[in-house]
Amino acid sequence: MVDITPIIPADRQVIDTYAPGRFRVSNVVHEGAVIVFPDRTIAWDVPGFADLTVDHFAAVLAADPKPDVLLLGSGARMQLLPSVLRKVLREQGLVLDVMDSPAACRTYNVLLAEGRRVAAALLTV
Repeated sequence: MVDITPIIPADRQVIDTYAPGRFRVSNVVHEGAVIVFPDRTIAWDVPGFADLTVDHFAAVLAADPKPDVLLLGSGARMQLLPSVLRKVLREQGLVLDVMDSPAACRTYNVLLAEGRRVAAALLTV
C-alpha cells in the first residue's frame, strides 16, 4: 500500500471539519464564519453572503503576503458574488473563487498541501 496523504507542515492551519454553525481548524473549534490563512484563523464578522462588502475583506487585503487566491465559501450552497464587488476586489489584487463552503474547505486543504498561498473566507453551512 502506498500512502498518498499530502504532507502539510505542522504549523499550517488545516480545515479538519465543518458542521452547522462551526468549523474545526487544526483541532480548534470556531463558532461562526471564519477566515483561514495558512498561519492563523480569525473570526469573520459578516451577517451573510448577500451583505458582503469590500470592507468584509479588509483582513485578507491587508495580509502580508497577500494570498494568491481567496476561496469564498458561500455557505451551504453556491451563490454568485455581485460582479461590482468582484471587480473592486480584483482591482485591489485579490483573486477570488466562490463556491459552497464544503467545497471551499476541501479546495483550501488541497491548495495548502501544494504549497500555494491560499486563504478561505467561510460562511457556515
